[in-house]
Amino acid sequence: MTDAADPHFLAMAEDELKRAVTIRYRDLAKITPWGDTFEGISPDGRNVEVERNYLWASEPGGDILVEIAVFGGPSRYDSGAKVSRLIHKTA
Repeated sequence: MTDAADPHFLAMAEDELKRAVTIRYRDLAKITPWGDTFEGISPDGRNVEVERNYLWASEPGGDILVEIAVFGGPSRYDSGAKVSRLIHKTA
């Protein structure tokens, strides 16, 4: 992803990330690694694809890395916006 991502795509990615990290670690650990891609409409009305991934940050059973990408279709993946956050394993 580029450093100068479209601000509308970035806003949409951040909003999706807020929702993505609300799932409890215990529930996510059962399905990680997992991801999906779906179509959406950006805040400025453009058709986009939203990709959500839950990956082990370093080793299975540890922290989970949540990655969100918003882009204008497969050929424009590299010019989209990407954000991520860790969900820490709780003792």
